[in-house]
Amino acid sequence: MDAETTGAGYGDSPGVDGLLAMCDLVSPLAIRVAATLRLPDLLGSGCTEIADLARKSGTEAGALLFLMRYLVGKGLFTEPAAGHFELTSTGRALTDDHPSRLRASLDLNGTGGRFDLAYTGLLDTIRTGRAAYPQVFGRSLWDDLAASPYLSSSFDSMMTTMAAHWAPDVVTRHRWDDVRHVADVGGGAGDLLIELLTAHPEMRGTLTELPATAAKARDALARAGLRDRCEVVAGSFFDSVPKGADVYVLAHVLHNWPDPEALEILRRCAEAAGPRGRLLIVDRLCGDGTVSYPDAAVNLHMLVVFGSKERTLAQFTELVQAAGLRIGTVEHTPSGSAHLSCLPAEAPSGAASRP
Repeated sequence: MDAETTGAGYGDSPGVDGLLAMCDLVSPLAIRVAATLRLPDLLGSGCTEIADLARKSGTEAGALLFLMRYLVGKGLFTEPAAGHFELTSTGRALTDDHPSRLRASLDLNGTGGRFDLAYTGLLDTIRTGRAAYPQVFGRSLWDDLAASPYLSSSFDSMMTTMAAHWAPDVVTRHRWDDVRHVADVGGGAGDLLIELLTAHPEMRGTLTELPATAAKARDALARAGLRDRCEVVAGSFFDSVPKGADVYVLAHVLHNWPDPEALEILRRCAEAAGPRGRLLIVDRLCGDGTVSYPDAAVNLHMLVVFGSKERTLAQFTELVQAAGLRIGTVEHTPSGSAHLSCLPAEAPSGAASRP
């Protein structure tokens, strides 16, 4: 419940107010409902009277009035006249065209909102060590995406937003001068590959993804004028990975999978790369020893949604070695991702100098 409505009766014990504030579930859900209904956008378009807001948002006016006035108290809206509402600067951050893209991530009908709702299964996750998402929604995230074009589009959009943060480091900080063919395994809608092929006109690419996302990648590559330099292969990386590339990239893929599945992905990539190929893992790297709060928060999220985790260098090393590979170099980047350059465990002569 909201800390402001539950504080009475708990006395003046030290720390109670702060703890109640941390326990508040009402505000996070109320804000997400407002974002899902696009109430800030409606207000921004001039729809300010409660009856009009209810009609255009498909809600019941009396219930919506309670929500709007609650969010007035939270600083998202003002009510200059009874039943008439306006946006604050805080509420404006929830409009669809705000550069933060916050509204989309809070939309309860989208992937980000379902990630958050998966935490209602946290108790079961802590008891069992299994992902909460399938328990809450009845199927895994991947099955959910396959069944819902809206969710799939939401997830791809989220990945595109994230790739804009880390992909430039992959393009500029890794050595590509001797690479003629790169394969992006689980490459999403093609964001990284588009940047790579644009920066290196002599390079060819292969992208492998599940069918629905592969179709989106084909369209994106065509819009970028790169379809003649890139093959898009629809399929699962658990079954096979196309052969023939100089470098195979796994960018923010392995952290989505528990160790057994991550190992299978690495093995398929190692098989495709052969004795002279290379593998570049791009992922968050957790520190060894005492874990920081950001690492702990991300790990809890990965466990709840995917049943997986972010890994330390030691954990990556163990997985990579089990797949018949070895880590050559490790580079930490400004975006927070680490680049792990991998070679076959028994690299041919001269290959070790090519990180």
